[in-house]
Amino acid sequence: MKKQVDEINFNRFSAWFDMLIKDHGFLRLCYNNFHKVNKNIYRSNMPTPSRIKNYSKIGIKTIINLRGVRKDGGWLLENEACKKYSIKLIDFRARSRAAPEKEMIFNAKKLFNNIEYPALIHCKSGADRAGIMCALYMLIYEKKNAEVANEQLSWKYLHIKWAKPGVLDSFVKEYGIEYKKSKLKFMDWVKKKYDPITLEKNFRSVWWVNRLVDDILKRE
Repeated sequence: MKKQVDEINFNRFSAWFDMLIKDHGFLRLCYNNFHKVNKNIYRSNMPTPSRIKNYSKIGIKTIINLRGVRKDGGWLLENEACKKYSIKLIDFRARSRAAPEKEMIFNAKKLFNNIEYPALIHCKSGADRAGIMCALYMLIYEKKNAEVANEQLSWKYLHIKWAKPGVLDSFVKEYGIEYKKSKLKFMDWVKKKYDPITLEKNFRSVWWVNRLVDDILKRE
């Protein structure tokens, strides 16, 4: 019995060490990057179990983890906390340094139409992937224009458009340009005209800003 208790304690210590040290979670203890987008959607960086407890108290029903299933300490603690506080955890992978894939956008639409709200969207830092997912929510679910959607990709959320994640800004702005010309609805644009490969080829980031974001801030 003592051996089992010791093993559980060791595994819990390992999970916390993994989240706080290996995944740079100690930086997120100082700033949660938590924001209310509207009555349905909140956004943040990777939450701790205590934050998930607090989120349950304000009525959040669903957490969308944009990092996917990782089986690391942070994901294990998040999964455990969501079960404990009766929050549905959905693992949905998004990318921060590439134009959104068409399949990802179609899957996001299905997700928004089927989850229970209010929902929290998070990635590691709450800046880039959370930003594009909230932008997609605005475009797909709320039927907002590109200018409103692009507000989710802002320095307010620590998003840096001059680094590689700036390709996400280009994605939203490209749709905005097309809409002004043709009034084409967002999902129709995705199906008929959107070309992620060309968008990525045309985007240029600033090398030293990339170094800052990738090597110093340790963004994903």
